[in-house]
This record gives sequence, structure tokens and C-alpha cells, in this order.
Amino acid sequence: MAFNVQTFKTRALTAIIFVVVMLAGLLWNQWSFFILFSIVHFGCWVEYQKLVATFHPDYARITPLHKYGIMLLGWCMMLYFTDSNRWMGSIRLSEIVFWLGIALIIILPVSIFFELKSTPVINFGYSIGGLLYLSLSLSLLLSMRLLHVDQTGVARGGEIIALLTIFSLWINDTMAYIVGSLIGKTPLSKISPKKTWEGTIGGVILCAIVVAIIGKIMEFSIYHSIAIAVIAGITGTIGDLFESKLKRMAGVKDSGSIMPGHGGFLDRFDSLLFASIFVWIYVQLAIVHH
Repeated sequence: MAFNVQTFKTRALTAIIFVVVMLAGLLWNQWSFFILFSIVHFGCWVEYQKLVATFHPDYARITPLHKYGIMLLGWCMMLYFTDSNRWMGSIRLSEIVFWLGIALIIILPVSIFFELKSTPVINFGYSIGGLLYLSLSLSLLLSMRLLHVDQTGVARGGEIIALLTIFSLWINDTMAYIVGSLIGKTPLSKISPKKTWEGTIGGVILCAIVVAIIGKIMEFSIYHSIAIAVIAGITGTIGDLFESKLKRMAGVKDSGSIMPGHGGFLDRFDSLLFASIFVWIYVQLAIVHH
């Protein structure tokens, strides 16, 4: 695959916009990050349900209670993971979320199995899959944002970990494209023919180097910075392939059109959806409980 300057400029511009938006939400305060990813959450759910309904038409006939209730349950999961002590005036949000979540957990399965559809079990499976794929992954990202770890004798906020995760995905995608365009010859997968093993491996290596430098500048552990970069680079690529598989099954090029010419929410956050889960696991095992 020859290196295309215009394509590279487009990808770089998209990545810059992505990072700027993430930084604004990440660094402003906890609420801005939650609001930002609440929008991402519902946007991803709308596109996910549309894709599933395309390759499994029966899913298009689920009831509004099922369709929007499962999204709301996922949002409750996100709010639960952000902070158990959030208040809105005199109302403790965690209590509202807890009871609303319990109600939805009871009501949704009952309503789904009473749907007059031929495959309620399969439809329920796709909805549960969406909770794991979309809601849980974003919940864990929000959870990392609130972590407080100490790697240098100074209290550090979890925003650094979230920031390094986002940077890793941006850098890995850019580096993988450059390396793959210049020396890529071996296709990585039939799902995405343009991806090569050379580009994938080169992207992860260069990403680790760059993120290690960023970690050093931010006075964060170089070891953990490299680990986060490698984990995010590898699992982010898998997330990209997974979303490409969904689109191939649905027979579409993009999951949506939030950014004209650049795709939808899932196209922009497919890597993050997978990477956040595995980075969270690493952080819990190697940093928080080490």
C-alpha cells in the first residue's frame, strides 16, 4: 500500500480533533469527562443497534422499552463506575442509579421474552453483548479517570493513565499507517486487507517509544507508560478489526456519519472500546493492587 499524503493528512486531522476533544473533557473536570462519554455511549449504542439490525433483521423489531432501556442500563453502569458519592443538590445520584439499574435488570429480561419475535434469546444476547462491548468498556475508562496512584512519591490523578491510553491509540494508529504504507507487505487479516503485520508491529513499537517519552515528561513511570502503550496498541487494533467485522456483516463502509467522510462514533472509538478494558485490568493488577 503506497503512502498517500492526502489520506495521511485526513487521518492526522481526525486524530488531532479526537485528541483535542478528549483532552477538553478529560482535563476540565470529572463531570465534563462523564458528559462527553455519555454522548459517546449513546452514539455508539445507536450505531451498534443499527448494525445488528442490518445483519439480524429481527433485532430491528425490538420494542422501544428494550431498545432504549438497554441503553439506559448501560448509562447507569457508567455513572455507577464514575463515583459513588456524586450529589445533585440533596440527591445522591448513586442511590438513584442503583435502584433504576435494579428495576431495569428486572424489567428488561421480562419484556424481552414477551416480545412477539422469533428469536428473543438471540436479541437479548446482542443487547447483553452491547453492554459488555460498549457500556462496560466506557465505564472502566471513566473509572480509570478517577484513580489516584503514586508512582513518584507524588499523588497522581488517574487522568494521566486515561490520557496515556488515548495518546497511545492515536500514536499507534498514525505510526501503523506510516510503517504499513512504507514497508507493509503481509496482510494482517482478511477483515481489514489494508492492515499489515509490518505496520501493526511497527506501530506498536514506535508507539511504545513515543509514549515512554511522554510518560517521562509527565513524570510518570516509564515502565507503566510502555506497558499501557503496548496493551493499548495491540488491543486497540483488535477492537478496530472487531468493528470492521461488524460492518462487513452489515455490508456497510462506516458505522455512521458523525464526521462527514470520517465515519461514526464506533469508527472513532472502536479501538478505545477494547483497549480501555485491558488497560484497566493492567492498572488494577500492576499499579493499584501491586
